[in-house]
Amino acid sequence: MTLKVFVRRLLELWKRRTRSYLGQRGVGQRWEDLAEKHLKAAGYRILRRNFVTRVGEIDFIARDGKTLCFIEVKGRHGPGFGMPAEAVTAEKQRRIFRAAEAYLQRERPERASCRFDVVSILEEGSTPRVNILRGAFEGPVQPRLRR
Repeated sequence: MTLKVFVRRLLELWKRRTRSYLGQRGVGQRWEDLAEKHLKAAGYRILRRNFVTRVGEIDFIARDGKTLCFIEVKGRHGPGFGMPAEAVTAEKQRRIFRAAEAYLQRERPERASCRFDVVSILEEGSTPRVNILRGAFEGPVQPRLRR
């Protein structure tokens, strides 16, 4: 094997490697991986993952048929602090909506209807329960009151 072939193969392996985090960030990444698997099985076509702007972050941007979907992933280890979907507060919805506006301005996708979905993951026992909530909320969310 020549040096050139060796370096090329090494670079291919390096590109395939996904970075995994430790702690809570690693749990969130694992939940996003699980959500991606379920979204693809449900017929979604993933366009972007972890789209970040100054105003907010969107876990997944995908197409469900002709509908452009902005998807938030929420997970819990148990129902003790409420169900995962309940954690998408009005403030979080506002940030997702503003990030979606930024995406639409930046990418200018073909005209399509938009929808905001939430993937809820509840880990109780050995197998997590995954629910895809289509149309979980609508925007624009009312601005928060300033004091």
